[in-house]
Amino acid sequence: MSQPSNSTNDLYAVADFCLVPMGTAEPSVAEYVAECVRVLEKTSLKFKMHGYGTNLEGPWTEVMQAIHACHAAVHAKGAPRIATDIRIGTRVDRDIAPGTGNEGKVKRVEDILARDVVAS
Repeated sequence: MSQPSNSTNDLYAVADFCLVPMGTAEPSVAEYVAECVRVLEKTSLKFKMHGYGTNLEGPWTEVMQAIHACHAAVHAKGAPRIATDIRIGTRVDRDIAPGTGNEGKVKRVEDILARDVVAS
């Protein structure tokens, strides 16, 4: 198996996380999510927000630091509690170009579906 390709030997992580502020006065969490996005925009990590979370990828340590920074920022914005679900994938059997982990997964499925269309 190959080793992670970045210079610090940190695993390359493809993560999906859903940060849920709790104990806030309003039912909407959009303001808190926006605060987390502001934090992520200051990193060098690739991310994409979706309806129920955020895809985030990069070196494991930086991904975890970014999620930690989101927690700190959302607490600072007034959320007394936060619950976060995190799914993280890593692989060492092949090199993944930085920023292409999620795109590669989606493209592979789209290619399979495109074959179905051609075959029908």
